[in-house]
Amino acid sequence: MGQQNHSATNTKLNRIAWLSKQDPKKEFGCLMHLYNNESLLECFHELDKNKAVGIDSVTKMDYGANLYSNIDELITKMKNMAYRPGPVREVLIPKEGKPGATRPLGISNLEDKIVQKMTQKVLESIYEPLFLECSHGFRPGKSCHTAIQALNDHLYGNYIQTVIDIDLRNFFGTIEHSLLESILKGKIKDPKFMRYISRMFKSGVLTRDELTVNEEGVPQGSICSPVLANIFAHYAIDSWIEEMVKPTCKGSVALFRYADDGVICCELATDALRIRQALGKRLEKFKLQLNEEKTKLVPFDKRMAAQGIKQGTFDFLGFTFYWGKAQSGWTIPKLKTRAKTMRTKLKKVNEWAKQIRHKKPLKEIWQIFKAKLRGHIQYYGVSHNSEEVKTFLFKATEIVFKWLNRRSQRKSFTWEKFQLFMAIDPLPMGKIVHPLFTHRAGKG
Repeated sequence: MGQQNHSATNTKLNRIAWLSKQDPKKEFGCLMHLYNNESLLECFHELDKNKAVGIDSVTKMDYGANLYSNIDELITKMKNMAYRPGPVREVLIPKEGKPGATRPLGISNLEDKIVQKMTQKVLESIYEPLFLECSHGFRPGKSCHTAIQALNDHLYGNYIQTVIDIDLRNFFGTIEHSLLESILKGKIKDPKFMRYISRMFKSGVLTRDELTVNEEGVPQGSICSPVLANIFAHYAIDSWIEEMVKPTCKGSVALFRYADDGVICCELATDALRIRQALGKRLEKFKLQLNEEKTKLVPFDKRMAAQGIKQGTFDFLGFTFYWGKAQSGWTIPKLKTRAKTMRTKLKKVNEWAKQIRHKKPLKEIWQIFKAKLRGHIQYYGVSHNSEEVKTFLFKATEIVFKWLNRRSQRKSFTWEKFQLFMAIDPLPMGKIVHPLFTHRAGKG
């Protein structure tokens, strides 16, 4: 019976998605029936048991000890409008590329995570069919690498004069709740659902035993935050580019966005200048801000690059894009690990190796190090970036060798002995995990 009801809930979500796709102006009421015992049990099982706990310190195992009665109680509270999300526990984590800087990560109570998971599913069923192809962040079937692939394909196959490198100032932290609620109310006509959205916004953030309730910001780390941020960005940026900007431009325009990281490729420099001037004003309507110093117009003309005239570079998702030469001699877009990212990641390896050298046995340290390298290869192993990946692997290994040698007064390894050790338990090799040009012939 439970499986049947669960299937029924999935069918209803799929039905909502189908209706939303058929009619982009479709409005949706009566959503709260989707929060039933079976759907919330499923959401509970989907949660990661290893995630940090909220301010109530309840783990997944704790909640699961009386799972069915806990879910029954949660359903009763929700039906009576007695459920109130608890404050989010804020943890500050280091900000990549900015030594000493941090960014906040919000950690919700476990029961709130269950409700958020279901809310995420409901919102995705309504809005996912409306999102545009230019949006790649936190979406089913999309990823950083689909964004990189799409951008690279566009640069390869289209004539571009200028790229607008967009940098938003604290995007997640400046989304105004009242504006986001008004956007949601445009399609969602279930007052109970919207009251719970409002309660989620007003639950507050607990920082160092101090509770703060803000009128803006969606906590990074919250299960609902990615889809809420995508909804906001869809109306603030994506649909504006598609419906208002493109029809008024003389040349082609293409946006590529992953969360708050985005670039706009413009066939004509004159269009790029007009869009750049209008973009700030557009974002102001949604109380968002550009980082004026980092948002820039980048000359990126393939024909000029082919003539030896130097063009600019721009960064996107940890990579630097630039014009280079293929083996055939054609000028093609290439990418490499951003220099600042490389330095930051090597610094992290240094800090990790320094801290862990006395805390764990050598074999365990080595296995963790191998896992770190595999993660780096998995992300940065993209066409044209093999040399940068190999450089990272070599320098990271040198760093670990240095700190392993400082585990005692006497040096543990000579470099020769270390190489023998690596031969017995080899490190992963650099490789291309994400080929960008498998379907292309040499094309100018």
